[in-house]
Amino acid sequence: MQLAVSETPGQLAVPNTNSPKDNRFLFVAIAILAVAGIAVSGVSLQRHYAKSASQFCDFGERFNCDIVNRSEYSTIMGIPVAGIGMVGYGVLLALATAYRSRRETPLRLLGAAGAGLVFALYLTYIEEHVLETWCILCLISLGVIAGITVLAGVVKWRAGNLRG
Repeated sequence: MQLAVSETPGQLAVPNTNSPKDNRFLFVAIAILAVAGIAVSGVSLQRHYAKSASQFCDFGERFNCDIVNRSEYSTIMGIPVAGIGMVGYGVLLALATAYRSRRETPLRLLGAAGAGLVFALYLTYIEEHVLETWCILCLISLGVIAGITVLAGVVKWRAGNLRG
């Protein structure tokens, strides 16, 4: 970790936490969560197209992934929401791995994760107030995107504190 040089006597030097090396743990954690999100969205997509009922996610009327994954809210313009989730998590994975050393990545990562979180919260609202049925896969995905958003916020905050 490099220390920034303070031009004002008596002022503490601030650690340079903007380098990819210093944020490596955060990027690895985001990548792991993104892979988990891809997996959860993949299972959800499979359930969207499945003809049979699933047993692992059916806990009565209040918890049933099949009801949620096959509802009218499970697609947007004909595209399954779970497929959109897989693509979104793929973008987050790319930002946290292949593009992590770029200067604009912290902002892009936070923006993409924030958009995903808003979308997941909207879908959670639909589950609670419209469908009145919860999807465990969707709730796991909500937790994953919330975690990624928090970590992306830390990466952005660390990058932003070094400028200006």
